[in-house]
Amino acid sequence: MSSQPSTRQRLIRSALQLFITQGISGTTTRQIAEAAEVNEVTLFRHFGSKHGLLLGVLEESTAFQSLGQALIRQPPSSASTEQAFQEYASYCLHALEQVPDLIRSLVGEANQYPADNRLAIGKRMTEVTQYMAQYLESFMAQRQLTPQFPLEKLASLFECVLLGYAVIEFTSEYHQLWHHQDDFLEHAVQMILFGSIASDTGVSFAPPTTAVVADLPAETVHLILRQAKKLSTQDYALAYVLFGAGLSSSEVIGLLRSQQISNNQQHLLQIQTPAGSRQVAVNQWVMGKRLGSYTANPLTKWLKSRKDDEPTMFMDDQQQPLTSTALAHRWKNWTAGMTTLAGDPPQLEQAQQTWCIDMLMRGVTLKNLSLLTGWTLEQLEPYDQRAKEKAALEQATRLDQKPGTSSKD
Repeated sequence: MSSQPSTRQRLIRSALQLFITQGISGTTTRQIAEAAEVNEVTLFRHFGSKHGLLLGVLEESTAFQSLGQALIRQPPSSASTEQAFQEYASYCLHALEQVPDLIRSLVGEANQYPADNRLAIGKRMTEVTQYMAQYLESFMAQRQLTPQFPLEKLASLFECVLLGYAVIEFTSEYHQLWHHQDDFLEHAVQMILFGSIASDTGVSFAPPTTAVVADLPAETVHLILRQAKKLSTQDYALAYVLFGAGLSSSEVIGLLRSQQISNNQQHLLQIQTPAGSRQVAVNQWVMGKRLGSYTANPLTKWLKSRKDDEPTMFMDDQQQPLTSTALAHRWKNWTAGMTTLAGDPPQLEQAQQTWCIDMLMRGVTLKNLSLLTGWTLEQLEPYDQRAKEKAALEQATRLDQKPGTSSKD
C-alpha cells in the first residue's frame, strides 16, 4: 500500500504547482492552503510565511531532482555533434519554457527573498550544473571529444547562456537579438563547441556561417509523407505539420491541442513563444498535392483518434511530451534510405526550408512570410534568392515546352 503524502508534502506540491502557473508573487498563501485542502493557519504553522514555504519547495521538492535526472537521461543522438548538442540545448530550453512565470519570479523578485532562499536557489542551480556536467561527460566520451575546460565550468557557461536566453525571451518583446529560437541555438552551440572543445577524431568546429537553403523536391516530400503515414497516425500528422505549416522542430514539440483552430473556412495553429504569439495556416496543398480538408486532414485525424487528456499535441512512446530528439528520430525513420540531389540524407530543417520556398513560389510576399515565420526580412533573403532561382528554372523549362517547337534536330 502506498502511504498518503503528509500535510507538509501536500503544501509543498500545491505551492510548486501554483508557483509554476502563476508565479510566486501572483500566488497567495490562501490559494496554496485551499489547493492542499488545509487552512492558512496550518500553512503558517509549518512554514511561517510564503517565503518559508518557497524555501521548503526549493529544498524538499523532488521536481528539481527529477528535472536534473531527465537532463542526464536524454537519449544519445546519431546526428552530427553540433546537431546533437543543439537537440540537448533545445530540450533544456523546452523545460524552462514550461515554467515562464516561475522563472520570472525567481529572477525578478530574488532581491526580496531572505538569505536562506537565495542560498537555496544557488544550491539548486549548482545541482543543475552538476547534472549538465554529467551529461556532457557522457556525450563527449561517446563522440571522442576533449573539453578544453573543466566540465563543470563548461556546464556553468552552458547553463548561463540558456538561462540568459530564457530570461530575455520571458521578459521582453520585439528585440532584434536573434531571429528565432533555432537561430539562437545554432549560433550559441557552434560558439561553445568552437571555443571549448577539441576532437580526438580530427573533427573541427567552424564558426557560424550563413545557412544554406536546401529545399526538397516535391517527389521527396511526398515520399516522406507516405513513409510517415505507414508508420502511424501521429507520424503522418507530424510530417504534415512540418511540411504544411513550416514550423521549426522546437515549435512543433511545443504545440498544445488547444492551439489549433479547425473549421470549414480555415485550419490555423497558434504558435506561442516567450516573446509573443503568431498564427500560421496549415496548408491543405503540400507541394502540389492535396492532403485533406480544413476539418479532415492528417492532423485533425490524429487528434480525433486520441483517448487521453494530455494537453500536448504530440507525445512520445511513454505518453510524455515529444522532445526534439524523439522528433529527429522519427524523421530518420521517415527518410531511411533516401538521399537528396547532393547525395546526403534529408535533414529535418529542410522541411521548414521547403515550406518557405513553396510559399514564395505560390505568391506569398516576403513581408507576409515574415509575419508567418516570425523572421526578419534579412533572414528571409536567402529564401527569396532560392525562390527566384527556381522560378527562373521553371520559366526556362516552360519555354522549351511551348507548342510548335520541334523535338527533332
